[in-house]
Amino acid sequence: MLRFLTSGESHGQALIAILDGIPAGMPLDVARVDEELRRRQQGYGRGARQKIESDRVEIVGGVRHGITSGAPIGLLIKNKDWDNWRFVMSAEPIDEQADEAAAQLARKAIERFRPGHADLAGTLKFRQRDIRDVLERASARETAARVAVGAVCQQLLGQFGIKLAAHVVQVGTVRADADLKAVDLDELDRAVAASEMFCADRAAEEQMKELVKRTWQEGDSLGGVVEVLAEGLPVGLGSYTQWDRRLDGQLGQALMSVQAMKAVEIGDGVDSAGRTGSAVHDPIMPAGPTSTALPFTRPTNHAGGIEGGMTNGERLRVRAYMKPIPTLRNGLPSVSFPGFQAGTAHFERSDVCAISAASVVCKAMVAFVLARALVDKFGGDTIADMKASYDRYLEHCRHPGGQE
Repeated sequence: MLRFLTSGESHGQALIAILDGIPAGMPLDVARVDEELRRRQQGYGRGARQKIESDRVEIVGGVRHGITSGAPIGLLIKNKDWDNWRFVMSAEPIDEQADEAAAQLARKAIERFRPGHADLAGTLKFRQRDIRDVLERASARETAARVAVGAVCQQLLGQFGIKLAAHVVQVGTVRADADLKAVDLDELDRAVAASEMFCADRAAEEQMKELVKRTWQEGDSLGGVVEVLAEGLPVGLGSYTQWDRRLDGQLGQALMSVQAMKAVEIGDGVDSAGRTGSAVHDPIMPAGPTSTALPFTRPTNHAGGIEGGMTNGERLRVRAYMKPIPTLRNGLPSVSFPGFQAGTAHFERSDVCAISAASVVCKAMVAFVLARALVDKFGGDTIADMKASYDRYLEHCRHPGGQE
């Protein structure tokens, strides 16, 4: 089973991820991991932290001479800002009674909750004395480790001809109008890479940037919508047999785990609720006699590539909805801690809009879920074992009545 864990704090020494279950024998290009990390730091509306960090991954296990060994892959991303936080974030015990220590801790202590963050519930749950203990781990800085994991998973998927792309389709009230249902994903990825908002609709991009600029001047923040697309998926990833094996449920959990995400939609999910069944479900037609792929075809893809908790061979289309960032320059009404006296929420440097970065994180999480489902269905100790199983299954799908 493919799985991963992350560790580390926003201003700690480093972020760490351990990815377990990648088969042996897969070429791993570290430069492609670094490129995804670089993308996560881009985007119009990002804060000052991105000018400090320049994320690069160090592989500390599971890879030898550019080839995976089958062992857990260790991924390390150092925080450059650690130099400014060595004392405050030190793992070693300190003498809080010393005047200098007390002064430094007091300057960095967080004493007012931020509405919309993990501050309130986390501080009470873990009986913390300083809200910073919650902020440091709950911070979206943790997503750098997830992006590194997702970049490895994308390379695994690429071994089977599976492509992914992500783009921004909405910022605040501004929506992109481009119809991308049939666009080539490589073409989409190039368009996204050339956009400051990671949006393929140039007219909408300019409106988005103007809205972000105006919102920054007002001391407020913005959210938006990200769409992740994947194609080349075989029929049958996921399962209908148990609730926790349904792929749409796994995608929902993975994307909702990304900081600030508040909703997930697959295919025409939201609009489908207001339509009739005949306008929602995708007809199944026989494929032409010259088809070398599946023996059937679908004229529409309202389902977004998933039916009954499983991939159906069509392009996967999933959207994640991000709330506005809760750290506001013009802080919301809040209370102090531990006194719970009325005040204004704490402000620490923050983004105005991080939807561009969120698109990279969401793509990483979708890549992980798909890679996990792929390993679950075709898993073997080596990439060669997986490919042999995969090829046999594709032949079955093309000729399901044939002999095994």
